[in-house]
Amino acid sequence: MASMTGTRTTTAADGWQEDPPARRGFGLNGNGYGSLSRQFPSTPQGAQDARHAVVRQLGQWGFGPMEDVSCAVALVVAELAANAVRHGSLPGREFAVRVDYEGAASRFRIEVSDARLGRTPGEAVLPPADQESGRGLFLVECLASRWGWEPRNPVGKTVWAEVAAPVRPGGP
Repeated sequence: MASMTGTRTTTAADGWQEDPPARRGFGLNGNGYGSLSRQFPSTPQGAQDARHAVVRQLGQWGFGPMEDVSCAVALVVAELAANAVRHGSLPGREFAVRVDYEGAASRFRIEVSDARLGRTPGEAVLPPADQESGRGLFLVECLASRWGWEPRNPVGKTVWAEVAAPVRPGGP
């Protein structure tokens, strides 16, 4: 009788028994790599939807919504998406969000692309205390191990950030 361990062995027609495939839990491939790529309307609701979609995906990868790394990635996505909506939108164009989890490298790479190249991110500085906005890139710089931007082909730009991920026991 087979044990109930949650794994299953397969038997080929010739009777040869194979080992079960490696577990790929949480929607990750066998190398501990996962990716989310979606487009959203260039509206405040679109920026909020992007953050929610990323938090859901992080949960599928095994990172709970209240874990420090999930909060950091969600905040970086929220800030970059808000900037794409506020400073990078063009009528009729959406912005794109891509989040890659690179388990072997213990990092997340976040990319937010918009349609406007002319408004590129400046230096991340903390604005005066009485200023109501302008802290987004400062927060991104605080949370990311590195960040930057590059032109996007054929139009626009991509702002990216890398956030360190914890090493999971038992692999990526």
